[in-house]
Parts: sequence; structure tokens; C-alpha cells
Amino acid sequence: MIFLPVIALIIGAAIAIAIRLEPVGGAGGQYLAVACLAGIDSVCGGFRAGLEGKFRNDVFITGFVSNILIAFFLAWLGDRIYIDLFLAVAIVFGTRTFQNLALIRRQALTMFNDYQTRKQRNNPAAPAAPSDGNS
Repeated sequence: MIFLPVIALIIGAAIAIAIRLEPVGGAGGQYLAVACLAGIDSVCGGFRAGLEGKFRNDVFITGFVSNILIAFFLAWLGDRIYIDLFLAVAIVFGTRTFQNLALIRRQALTMFNDYQTRKQRNNPAAPAAPSDGNS
């Protein structure tokens, strides 16, 4: 289950590459950009939750959909009231994404260090060869 968010991201990228999407410009591009950023934030959060052993599909799916809808709505609202709210959305989700990535990195390093410690405990170093007394 830990790799479900990553698999979903890879499948989505593969579909986009396969159908050769053209860049979206204008206001539609802003909406799509904040929606993608919100989705990436959800995927990173899901991966982090998986590493921590707290991943739940229902929380991931509802968070993914609600983050995208909220980001889209705020960008749309900003266009209607002539305030660039998409910038605020991008800053918030960008910050959350980098925080999640930092926590993922820290968790991965902790898991690697724990693995190395267990490996050293289970396989003690071979005894040193006896010296010949010519030291």
C-alpha cells in the first residue's frame, strides 16, 4: 500500500506522455498548475504516511480530491475578485510538498541507519587474525 501514491503518479505521467498533451496557457493553465501541485502534495503526504505506517486509502483519496478542489476553487475565486490567489495556493502547497519530502528523506535515512545497525548487530565482525609477534 505504501507505493499506491507513487504508482498513481507514474500512471498519470505515462498517460500524459502517451497522449502528447500540449501546454495549457492562460487561466486554464493556472487552474491546472495549482491542481497538479495539490495532487503532488497529496501523493507526497500519502507516501510519507506509508513510511510512517499510518497510510489509509480513504484518507488519501478524500485528501487528494479535496485538495485539488480547494486549490481549483481558490484559483477560480481569485480570478473572479481580481486577486492572484493562485499564488497563495501555489506557495502553500509548494511549502507542504517540500516539508513532506524533507520528512520522507528523514524517515528513509532513519530506516537505512536502523537497517545498518541491525545488520552490524547480527553479523559481528570476524575476529582479528592472530599477530605473529613481530610488532
